[in-house]
Amino acid sequence: MDLRIFTEPQQGAGYDDLLRVAKAAEDLGYGAFFRSDHFLKMGSGSGLPGPTDAWVTLAGLARETSTIRLGTLVSSATFRHPSVLAISVAQVDQMSGGRVDFGLGSGWFDAEHEAYGIPLQPLRERFDRYAEQLEIITGLWDTPEGETYSFAGEHYTLTDSPGLPKPAQRPHPPIVIGGSGKKRTPALAARYANEFNIPAANLDTAAEQFERVAAACREIGRDPAELTRSVWLTVCAGRDDAEIGRRAEAMGRDARQLRDGALGGTPAQIVDTIGTWAERTGITRIYLQVLDLSDIDHLELIASEVAPQLR
Repeated sequence: MDLRIFTEPQQGAGYDDLLRVAKAAEDLGYGAFFRSDHFLKMGSGSGLPGPTDAWVTLAGLARETSTIRLGTLVSSATFRHPSVLAISVAQVDQMSGGRVDFGLGSGWFDAEHEAYGIPLQPLRERFDRYAEQLEIITGLWDTPEGETYSFAGEHYTLTDSPGLPKPAQRPHPPIVIGGSGKKRTPALAARYANEFNIPAANLDTAAEQFERVAAACREIGRDPAELTRSVWLTVCAGRDDAEIGRRAEAMGRDARQLRDGALGGTPAQIVDTIGTWAERTGITRIYLQVLDLSDIDHLELIASEVAPQLR
């Protein structure tokens, strides 16, 4: 089981906070450091010092880490023109020596778009744009050097683009697609994804969605086993109830809810929960949503008492 760290810096974290967590995750042997791509906090809290741009952050981390993989869960297709995004991700992949995983979603957070004046189209148009973005970004990356790429869609038009720069990874970084959509999401994943991620779902919901993705793969003649299956779940580990309670309080969560709907509990309980997830859904990767970025001891506990039991 590949354990990865997933952070939500829009809730209140600067670059130095993220750097500290990313370096700790690398030193402790986690598979990757991921961050959300949001500009507005959700729920309670001040959100201070304010948002950080996902790809600016990852560019900095690319130069200050050496082995850990880096990525987004997930970048919003509403935030950036696909050509510009393809350039940014390719550059970060070069800067990291080929350590980027690229997560892309359609976008969804209404208040965030309103706060920063970013258009959020109706759902059908949003997915149409999202599908075109996936085709454009992979098309730019996959175009051989010395040749050009053109695209004529409903929402985007590219004419004789050189398709540069190229990512360090060829043909391109692994693509992560996720979500709960029942038709278009599985179809896009079957066509473009290397990994399908389920966000914070229960076991039954996740198992049903993974099967939809597998069916979409079979429909186009792709082996479903080619896609890595992953989930992200909030984590709150402690050696006893008191430690679990302290961590839950620091996260602004209820310890009982974390035990029921996330990865909450002692290391042994978390290992059992992960085992159930793996058996029921076939996942081989978990993104541990870490909400208290000041608690490096939390990462150390999971690395020392959970991870060894999953190898």
